[in-house]
Amino acid sequence: MPELTRRCVLGSAAALATAAGAQALTAPSASASAARPTADEHHHGGPEAFDEVFRGRRIEGRPVTGGGHHHGGGYAVFIDGVELHVMSNADGSWISVVSHYDPVPTPRAAARAAVVELQGAPLVPFAAN
Repeated sequence: MPELTRRCVLGSAAALATAAGAQALTAPSASASAARPTADEHHHGGPEAFDEVFRGRRIEGRPVTGGGHHHGGGYAVFIDGVELHVMSNADGSWISVVSHYDPVPTPRAAARAAVVELQGAPLVPFAAN
């Protein structure tokens, strides 16, 4: 079995550091990708309204003004007419009360994730204080 030498170890470490540095330079940054608008966003940067049937459930989302609700960036999401509590994160991702620990890129994706998670069960209204 060949013996490890200091020169061999240092050479391998240098090669790994070079490869990691090159990968970091060529990979898009998370902040740059979060800043780019997605298909569900207006040209103004906010999420656009949607109304569709997903897996047999009607999901809707629309910007709201006023209402006094402090989360969600002025956006309301509904599943079968019941409001799904959503919140936008600082990085531009969205979470809901149903899938709180699984951020998604848009409110539409949050509604779809909630439908999948509910597995046909009705959405119970969430009393946000």
